Amino acid sequence: MTTTLEGATLKVQLEGRELEDLIREHLPLVGHLVRQTLGRLPAHVSREDLVSAGMAALAGAAKAFDPSRGIPFGSFATTRIRGAILDELRGLDWASRSVRARARQVDAMQQELTAALGRTPTNQELAEALGVSIDELQAIDDDVQRAAVLSLQGFAAGSAEDMVPERAAGPEDLILQRERIGYLHNAVEALPERLGKVVKGYFFQERPMMEIAHELGVTESRVSQLRAEALMLLRDGLNTHLDPDLVSASDKPTGCVARRREAYHDKIANAGNLSSRLAQTNYHGMPFVQTGRHK
Repeated sequence: MTTTLEGATLKVQLEGRELEDLIREHLPLVGHLVRQTLGRLPAHVSREDLVSAGMAALAGAAKAFDPSRGIPFGSFATTRIRGAILDELRGLDWASRSVRARARQVDAMQQELTAALGRTPTNQELAEALGVSIDELQAIDDDVQRAAVLSLQGFAAGSAEDMVPERAAGPEDLILQRERIGYLHNAVEALPERLGKVVKGYFFQERPMMEIAHELGVTESRVSQLRAEALMLLRDGLNTHLDPDLVSASDKPTGCVARRREAYHDKIANAGNLSSRLAQTNYHGMPFVQTGRHK
């Protein structure tokens, strides 16, 4: 870490191992923002191009970051990465406009020559009139054909700016989201053993239902029933702690079933506190299983 004096401002910059660690730790942020953006883009947009632009922006953000300002690096880098992704999308828009402009020039000249010659001009005549070579004319035609295919796939309505999420969640929103994820983690762990195996196997490990059924010694139909039962328990358990108004009187069972559910809800509540629930995610709201390390 180095400290420099610029005017009357003391600037702190990271370097060496600190800089590398900062970049490495926030690599998942690039993937997260690219995935978030790709969800609103057509299939022909290259994920690799967006990732490359995001990585470059992350490295630039790390070099320009000044820890002494008290701004979280995640927020600082997010702005720059989003800007880089937006610039990459603008580049795609620019290429599309350029292709359309050249196509209009070729079409206008072709119509002009057709009127003058009384027939469709040859490629040689068209190229000479445009002042380009045959190869260049063919390249323009190839670009036009490619643009037509991309147009069929189509960008979402609006400009490139509309495709990038406008803002990150505010600090309060992010804390609430992280707390919900923590509660969900507690609720899954609090499920009865068999229901927990079904939820973890089906949703987290993405195992086939037939495989889970074989492991539990039941039919696939029974696994489906267990899954539905687990989801109802999870929903009621989370709503009880996070959105009590969503738990209506008709949803509350009576008798021994009610006692079992109350015990389950208590188990969720006693499974942790705010600190332990927030510890399930990093400050971007991403589970640590994705980053591979705690922050």
